[in-house]
Amino acid sequence: MAYELIASEIDKNKTRFIERLREAVEIPSVSAEAAYRNEVFRMTDWTQANMEKLGIKCRQIENGIEDRPDGSKLRLPPILFGHLGEDKSKKTLLVYGHLDVQPADIHDGWNTEPFKLIEIDGKLFGRGSSDDKGPVIAWLNAIETMQALNIEIPVNIKFVFEGMEESGSTGLDEILEQHKEEFLADVDWTCISDNYWLGKEKPCLTYGLRGLCYYAVEISAPKQDLHSGVYGGTIYEPMNDLVWILSRLTDLKGNILVDGINELVAPLTEDELKLYDQIEFDVEAYKQDVGVKTLTVDDKKKVLMNRWRYPTLSIHGIEGAFHGPGAKTVIPAKVVGKLSIRIVPNMEPEQTDALVVAFLNKLWKERGSPNKFRAIPFHSGRPWVADFNHPHYQAGARALEKVYGVKPDFTREGGSIPVTLTFQNLTGKSVMLLPIGACDDMAHSQNEKINVFNYIEGTKALAAYLLELAHI
Repeated sequence: MAYELIASEIDKNKTRFIERLREAVEIPSVSAEAAYRNEVFRMTDWTQANMEKLGIKCRQIENGIEDRPDGSKLRLPPILFGHLGEDKSKKTLLVYGHLDVQPADIHDGWNTEPFKLIEIDGKLFGRGSSDDKGPVIAWLNAIETMQALNIEIPVNIKFVFEGMEESGSTGLDEILEQHKEEFLADVDWTCISDNYWLGKEKPCLTYGLRGLCYYAVEISAPKQDLHSGVYGGTIYEPMNDLVWILSRLTDLKGNILVDGINELVAPLTEDELKLYDQIEFDVEAYKQDVGVKTLTVDDKKKVLMNRWRYPTLSIHGIEGAFHGPGAKTVIPAKVVGKLSIRIVPNMEPEQTDALVVAFLNKLWKERGSPNKFRAIPFHSGRPWVADFNHPHYQAGARALEKVYGVKPDFTREGGSIPVTLTFQNLTGKSVMLLPIGACDDMAHSQNEKINVFNYIEGTKALAAYLLELAHI
């Protein structure tokens, strides 16, 4: 009965909840650009003010100074901590979200002003509408609704909202570590709504993310760029070496050829394999969405496992090479190839780095070029996987089935959200990703949106989830 009252009240307040999201989207809280850094502070203050209206006790944790690439220094946005309820007889949920957004400009190809929330055909367009302001505000909507109806929230709730997620979450891990005993000690579960449904119709819960190991391959020879008409054919060209090296890292199907990589991957269990049988996923629709005629594999399970379950290697670019329009007949003196491997359990970054560097050095020896060569490991992040049979996930599944009328899919994702592993390690408790947005929300891209349906029903889902936590 409680859920039905909540759902009805949320529907009555749909217009007001959309207006609340509109206010947030109109704050251009772009963390990556110095010109907008003050807007991230403004977004943090706006969020705190809206939380305090609900009786949430808030405090901003100072986050120090950022050294910018141009040599300047910039104050980092604070981390916003919140706490609702101090009933020792109740368990405690931790909610994480981020308040900053990716850069956006209408001249980048947006059809509407990115920092205005525009509703078209049931879609709310605007930067941050889905990533991650919509989900953050949905939590506040859900709590406000339960309070208005005098429906008891059966858990204490703690909040961690940051303003640097889109720029690497600078300082977050250190602050969480510092407050581990004081703020995180009594946390029983963590819930994050910063990802998306697998499709456009069916909800999901996400229990795994791949990690990332990033590399550079640097090859150089002449002291400066050279004219190909004057020097071509007389020197060993660095670009030729680099293209040869990069072409030997995967086969045509995308299988990684680095010696020993596949032996690091955790075996596939029967329980996990069964999940793939149950997941609704249209391979043909997926091909249409990405605009390709053929995939490396066509079987549904293999496509999903290649996206989430197995490591992949991608080449991202070549620094130092001519890349502008038109023709330029230059021989680059130094080129740097950029590539990454999305790693999965049980791949550790240190092991992966050692294998990749050894394989690159092996290829270089095979190449036999006299040019200078360096294989450079950059940053890395570990993969995360949780137990999808945990009662926490079952509570999430019951909540989604109540709202949407279908059992959710249990999914992994191919991307990385490092804070999931941070919370799991610091609390020692279950972490779950509960997305409310659809797969076509275009986060980080032009014309980001959240559907009105997803925003409003997602608010109901978060409220239903809070109710279900009472039964764990």
